[in-house]
Amino acid sequence: MLSRRNFILGLLTSNLIFNQNSIVTGHQKTTNSGATKQYNGSKDILIIVDVQNDFCPGGSLPVKNGDKVVEVINEIQKSFQYIALTQDWHPKDHSSFSTTNPDIDVFSTKKMPYGNQVIWPPHCIIGSKGAEFHKNLITNKASFIIRKGFRKNIDSYSGFFENDRVTSTGLDGILKELNIKRVFVVGLALDFCVQYTAIDSASLGYKTFVIKNATLPVNIGNSVQETIKNFKKYNVGYGKLEEFI
Repeated sequence: MLSRRNFILGLLTSNLIFNQNSIVTGHQKTTNSGATKQYNGSKDILIIVDVQNDFCPGGSLPVKNGDKVVEVINEIQKSFQYIALTQDWHPKDHSSFSTTNPDIDVFSTKKMPYGNQVIWPPHCIIGSKGAEFHKNLITNKASFIIRKGFRKNIDSYSGFFENDRVTSTGLDGILKELNIKRVFVVGLALDFCVQYTAIDSASLGYKTFVIKNATLPVNIGNSVQETIKNFKKYNVGYGKLEEFI
């Protein structure tokens, strides 16, 4: 159970949605031989990053074949007791949008008080269809949802911090209350929100893994190569789930 202090902190720093009926007490894992053994994942959490309509084919900022990871993610969820969802959640006049910066090319960068900011097509606008989770994503197993990017003047890639690297989403406090030790990250997109979430997780002291077959990149310039390099730098595991549990 969350302490009163951290619960209030979360409410002040982030939009949180809790599903009180989603936490289960255990699950089973089937080995290659067909035998079943108990996997105690009580210190593990799966973070599903931004699997939303606007990041899938037909959306305003689609990841190529982004919808193809949904089935994989649904299967992976079976292996976790704790699951969190992150959700991009922007006001329509967000400072990172091309419509707010008509003189700047889409996917170029703009200097902001917190550093360089990529200029994006409008996406995941609060309350819009594009901001909704993909229709095939199983969401009722999630313990809570972290909404990010709702502050007009700060973008947010990571599930842990806004892009100013100071403003917390409250996720770290929740994980500490749950006594989480290992974080597994999936979702969209590999080279932005998944990468930032994983690196912040590792920097905060969690043993962190990105599940390779459950994420895909935007792939701008050399963003994928830089992402893989950063995973090595921050000791983030990158492979299939069965390599890590």
